[in-house]
Amino acid sequence: MIDLKADVVIIGGGVIGTSIFYYLAKNNINVVLLEKKTIASGASGACDGTIFLQTKKPGIHLQIAIQSAKMFKNLEEELDYDIEYISKGAMVVIPDQLQFETMKLFVEEQYKNGLEVVLLNQKEAKAREPALADMIVGATYCSADGQVNPIRLTYGFAEAGKRFKKAKVLSHVNVKGIKKIKNRIKEVITDKGTISTGIVINAAGVYVPQIGMMVGLDIPIIPRRGQVLVSEEAKDIVKGIICTSNYIGYKYNQEVKNSNSAGLIVEPTASGNYLIGATREFVGYNSAVTYSGIKSIARNAVSLIPALKNVSIIRSFAGLRPYTEDGMPILGYVDDVDGFIVAAGHEGDGIALSPITGKLISELVIKGKSSMSLEPFRLSRFKDK
Repeated sequence: MIDLKADVVIIGGGVIGTSIFYYLAKNNINVVLLEKKTIASGASGACDGTIFLQTKKPGIHLQIAIQSAKMFKNLEEELDYDIEYISKGAMVVIPDQLQFETMKLFVEEQYKNGLEVVLLNQKEAKAREPALADMIVGATYCSADGQVNPIRLTYGFAEAGKRFKKAKVLSHVNVKGIKKIKNRIKEVITDKGTISTGIVINAAGVYVPQIGMMVGLDIPIIPRRGQVLVSEEAKDIVKGIICTSNYIGYKYNQEVKNSNSAGLIVEPTASGNYLIGATREFVGYNSAVTYSGIKSIARNAVSLIPALKNVSIIRSFAGLRPYTEDGMPILGYVDDVDGFIVAAGHEGDGIALSPITGKLISELVIKGKSSMSLEPFRLSRFKDK
């Protein structure tokens, strides 16, 4: 049975929870990470690995993404763990003239916010990626975009953190309750025993609302299913990550509730396979793959990259992404419970924002404030709205 004392307890063993775990551990904090299944058993083990800056909103969202991308450059060496980091840039392909004009404005704002991104016409786009269909009108390109293996990244954070003596990872431990005294966190109650602590970090992904309810909080995160196809090994069809501009539109458009055609993203992996996605569906906690989802993704992929027609799909999977209505994560201490931090709601940005999230939340715990303001990410913004 568990009977521990810890400075900090993290709930959730996905890429966000393990990143925070690592950055706290390396700063000599007595930290315990709790995971009800195994590391990367949720969305972090059922997603693509893109470090996509071009899909971020101009402003603070893009700014923290840029800082996170810089951290990836030395992360593999720092963790001493192969995360299959590749930095070859990425393209956002534009299928029609209306979206071209919209993306032109979007790119101008991103460039003003410090992102090195360029707008390409059709000829320039096809020169960079010859496999693209003739129907496209252009694309954007950013050399700072990259990718990792999301499962290896999550395990990399966890294993690196465990090398520090004061850090522990406890798998197959289910949190049953959180005890408060005078509105202050005092104890985490699990099915294996209790842990005395003054700080709880809720990084449980789509299950963040259930953990929040244990301390009387309403946290507006809901699961959004994304289905992904995995191809056979088929190198050199495309050179780098490709997504379509309507992928960005579906990401931030609150009126789009469910879609099997939520844009397209194609990621060539280090092993030579392609990850092809995705859907954006509000179906509760149903993580099943559907025939309609697979068919829609495949159809969109072949329409954009005709050479994929002759490539076999070897498997498919679906993950539940933690969605917030404004497309941005919830980060920081909450107003109503002393010692309770939320770090979740990244939806499809969890991989890309994991290093910076871990760093900023660890700074918040250790120093009382982070090096970049978390004010725009506070839970209270939903009440204010």
